[in-house]
Amino acid sequence: MHTATAPFDMRCIPAFCHSQPTNHMNLSLASLYRKGNPAPSSPGSTSSPLPNAETRDSTEGWFIDKGLEKKSILIDLCDEEPANTATSVCNCKGHVRLFQHILLFFCMNYFLAKSKSPELLYPTLTFEDVGGNEDTLTEVCKLLIHMRHPEVYQQLGMVPPRGFLLHGPPGCGKTLLAQAVAGELQLPMLKVSAPELVSGVSGESEQKLRELFDLAVSSTPCILFIDEIDAITPKREVASKDMERRIVAQLLTCMDDLNSLTVTAQVLVIGATNRPDSLDPALRRAGRFDREICLGIPDEGARQRILKTLCRKLNLPEDFDYQKLARLTPGYVGADLMALCREAAMSAVNRILLEARGLPQRQNQSSAKDSLPSAVQTELWHLLHLLKNTMTLSEEELAGLSILMSDFQSSLTSVQPSAKREGFATVPDVTWEDVGALQDIREELTMAILAPVRCPEQFRALGLSAPSGVLLAGPPGCGKTLLAKAVANESGLNFISVKGPELLNMYVGESERAVRQVFQRGGNSAPCVIFFDEIDALCPRRSGHESGATVRVVNQLLTEMDGLETRRQVFIMAATNRPDIIDPALLRPGRLDKTLYVGLPPPADRHAILLTITQGGNKPRLEEDVSLEEIAFDERCNNFTGADLTALVREASVNALRAFLKVSKLNFEEAFGKVRPSYSDCCDLGDG
Repeated sequence: MHTATAPFDMRCIPAFCHSQPTNHMNLSLASLYRKGNPAPSSPGSTSSPLPNAETRDSTEGWFIDKGLEKKSILIDLCDEEPANTATSVCNCKGHVRLFQHILLFFCMNYFLAKSKSPELLYPTLTFEDVGGNEDTLTEVCKLLIHMRHPEVYQQLGMVPPRGFLLHGPPGCGKTLLAQAVAGELQLPMLKVSAPELVSGVSGESEQKLRELFDLAVSSTPCILFIDEIDAITPKREVASKDMERRIVAQLLTCMDDLNSLTVTAQVLVIGATNRPDSLDPALRRAGRFDREICLGIPDEGARQRILKTLCRKLNLPEDFDYQKLARLTPGYVGADLMALCREAAMSAVNRILLEARGLPQRQNQSSAKDSLPSAVQTELWHLLHLLKNTMTLSEEELAGLSILMSDFQSSLTSVQPSAKREGFATVPDVTWEDVGALQDIREELTMAILAPVRCPEQFRALGLSAPSGVLLAGPPGCGKTLLAKAVANESGLNFISVKGPELLNMYVGESERAVRQVFQRGGNSAPCVIFFDEIDALCPRRSGHESGATVRVVNQLLTEMDGLETRRQVFIMAATNRPDIIDPALLRPGRLDKTLYVGLPPPADRHAILLTITQGGNKPRLEEDVSLEEIAFDERCNNFTGADLTALVREASVNALRAFLKVSKLNFEEAFGKVRPSYSDCCDLGDG
């Protein structure tokens, strides 16, 4: 509210405010306004003199021009006055109060005009626009029977379900699913973002909630969708303001009132959040949000169906391989796949329009522009030529415009999956080709993890259950972490890498919460591999006298691993070089029940590792006199781990840089003089 007002005139100040300097507030105001006004008029000036007590009107005071009318409102700010003016200013406080009421009235009208009540929407999305969530849609449809057939629950004498909570990582399709439910059933929808219900006036937030539910009841059958519901429903015991507690209580009351209208109120309340643990527990009980539906990170099959849904209207080749693209996008949610399609389309535009069309010829280029790299400079001028050309592209130029698999593959590097932003480490780029030797370990890991994922029907037919966990033990540098990454890559599973000590926190309860969060993320992104590196730092052997964060973390981890029976296709892998200090309870059957020892490689395995490191002798290039087999069987390579062999090749390559571009046998001889094995014959390596 910005009403134009005339500046205060010092001539309008009553004379008794000057003669009676007893009211300090009035004196301060008078001195404030006196600074920016001209001095009192001189006897010879044409301006009117200051009014005195004889010439003043009976309602004298401060004049405030409202700008809307010619009349002025007189308000006297003086509290103390001489006796002879008591009659003329007896209503001073009443005028101030009147001004306050007028100001409050305009402020209320202003805020009421800005606030908009929610309107009924009729979404056009259907279940065809939601890909990869068939199981979720089936579960949702079971909760919607009373929206079309309320007589079923009325005949049974049972209260129908009132709502469900959608939770999952951002971008997994919670809002899309709610709109698709309303669009498929052709039901009106009240979509409200939770922060819109919060108001700065006490009691107005609760009134908005009541009006929202009243509007939903009057529009039955109707779907009420509250997005980001965690913004208004925090846990009341940790709420910082009383207003937050009142909003939670009001929402609980409104949802309970729906149960008293079992026949007439065909209202389904849907809440969406990516932080379900921050909601008040009273909201998650039966009778309010009866179900909690998790939209996790889609697996390979779900990603393939989502891609087919997103690419329905795209110009793709007929033989486009959706399965291959789904395999290349682990950890991607629906929003990430949509961003990937957009980036692929931009890549196709660059490939067709910027390469197929002839390069423009630009003359008289400045020396500064000539200093740019030629490829970048050419691309820049080509883009400028395309942008400045306002002619419509011809049909011949648009004929070959389509999105190829190569466009998607080149766009994978520019789109970061949500799983990685949420703390996941997606499928690594390590393959079996990067792992030299270790054939027996690879076969064991294949049967323990890859086989249950690829052949679940055979496992169920034989009554076999997948191992709950695999422990990789062995000296440092033998390839334990490399094996875990290769398994995750080969299987195409989501991969969560946890460094043992990073879960420990100095605050009580935070370490246990971090462990719970890791397993919760693993369950939401199943099938998934959770890899604990250096697990001996997280689960040391407990004694009867210890009590601290480490003991609580061990107990929490054991409890979560026992719960793996209820989680499908969540595999645990751990690595350590000190299996003797791990708590024995962690190694019992049902937890890390399979221990694989990754020891020092024998000569044949060292040869395979050297071939892998040097890529068959091509990187770095080797002289003809270099024999990797001879180096692998050299006695000086005894007790060399894979990391030691990598260091040997690197040192030989550094020596070659001094004089030659190829690595010779002499360089390896010099490298043997600098690189020592990590272990000696006297070291007790243990038996795993």
